[in-house]
Amino acid sequence: MSMRDKVKDHYGLIAKLVSESKQPSGCCCGDSCCSVTGATRIYDLENLPSLPEQAVNASLGCANPLVFAKLQEGEVVLDLGSGGGIDVLMASQHVGPTGKVYGLDMTDEMLILANDNKERMGVHNVEFLKGYIENIPLPDASVDVVISNCVINLSENKEAVMSEIYRVLKPGGRLAIADIVATREVPAALQDMVALWVSCFAGALRIDEFERCLARVGFKDISIVPEFIYGKEVLGNPGGQLTGEEWEALDGAYAGALVKASK
Repeated sequence: MSMRDKVKDHYGLIAKLVSESKQPSGCCCGDSCCSVTGATRIYDLENLPSLPEQAVNASLGCANPLVFAKLQEGEVVLDLGSGGGIDVLMASQHVGPTGKVYGLDMTDEMLILANDNKERMGVHNVEFLKGYIENIPLPDASVDVVISNCVINLSENKEAVMSEIYRVLKPGGRLAIADIVATREVPAALQDMVALWVSCFAGALRIDEFERCLARVGFKDISIVPEFIYGKEVLGNPGGQLTGEEWEALDGAYAGALVKASK
């Protein structure tokens, strides 16, 4: 089974648990990062009551990309790895009835959950698409803003993702994502652990690698700002798989960052 399939199965299970009103364990690292219970920590609490409970419960992000995306009325927005739809549904309120928000996800269970949440909220400017972030099913130059929340680090081909984002953005369009970055080198063996791939960390690029990746595909005005440095306690040594030395190697090695760039 490929790493992509393992990640897909993991998030499919989370969607199923949310749909059945059971509390999943979260995708990443407890309340401090990409966890279900972390939704109230990264979003404006005033906005959450207007959203379906299942959308909030399926929130697995590491920050709120809408804060710095500065969405405008009438814009076309694409959310990569849209999950249960929380960012899509919130973005739909910013772009209004003349705008459009697409949510792209590879997991059938998440798409079912997201469409259920769309119906509960009664929005008409939202469309959820099935596909991979390395092969976005939208035309060239069709999107004003691409957002994402703790998803791109899960891809094994990040340059393909960035190239696709650049392709679908209109001239002058912008990228505004929240994601995990590595603040230093991490032992290679840890990067290959499935548990860490699923939990958002092991696939993270170093900040300088991320900047070069964005520049290579054509982005300009690149800004990557670490916002939250994660200590070893945040990771929680999933399944007891890490030795004490390996766990220490991860202390402060990752951060939640705000990534911006323009086409």
